[in-house]
Amino acid sequence: MISIKTQKEIKLLREGGKKLAMIRDELARRAVAGVSTQDLEDIAQELFRASGGDSSFLNYRGGKSERPYPARICVSVNDAVVHGLPSSRIILKEGDVVGVDVGLKFNGLCTDTAVTVMVTNNQQSTTYNKDAKKLLDVTKKALAVGIAVVRAGATTGDIGYAIEQFVKTQGRFGIIRTLAGHGVGYAVHEEPFIPNFGKKGEGITLKTGMVIAIEPMLTLGGETLILDQDGFTFRTKDGSLASHFEHTVAVTENGSEILTL
Repeated sequence: MISIKTQKEIKLLREGGKKLAMIRDELARRAVAGVSTQDLEDIAQELFRASGGDSSFLNYRGGKSERPYPARICVSVNDAVVHGLPSSRIILKEGDVVGVDVGLKFNGLCTDTAVTVMVTNNQQSTTYNKDAKKLLDVTKKALAVGIAVVRAGATTGDIGYAIEQFVKTQGRFGIIRTLAGHGVGYAVHEEPFIPNFGKKGEGITLKTGMVIAIEPMLTLGGETLILDQDGFTFRTKDGSLASHFEHTVAVTENGSEILTL
């Protein structure tokens, strides 16, 4: 069932979204060479505690999961697209592409956001893989393109169409089609399902008060995924680099409001 949030609930989601954005940005800043993904998980634990809420991912059981997710954040490195499980064995090195996906439960309501960064030896480094940098830039812009069409009366197909058509103009990037955006708020994942491809006018019609997470996932290669042996991490089958950006967005009469800024 698709839910409509009240103005009071959206106010609480806005507050939680701002807290989550600060957690996301701090973790992205701390994703530097020599740090393990478990280090980021440990940092996140302190950040969540300071926020007054907690991770909405911890102990979450998704539809494809055989067991609850055992961490507070997802850290997906290089060919890992989403749901990367933090590990002390995964040490970040310069040039790695790292997706940081975080969800916050604050005052009983959930927000969701993600960013992908390139690992440097320090914050001033300008040594980048040009193809990887373009992948990140295009994915981030695809998110903005999708958000731009959100308004009451638009459809989930309109969002997917806008993202897909934009990506096609940017070069040969794979669009992940088996995973997608979703409703969010009362739970980590709610209806509707929001693919990053589609046709105008198709899908679910957006209504004022709906809260959705839009999250384009692109690769430098193919679109087929495999599930890692850890039971959570989805990787590209061909080993190509992946990128993931996400915002929680409230649907308004004349447009949208990004809640995770």
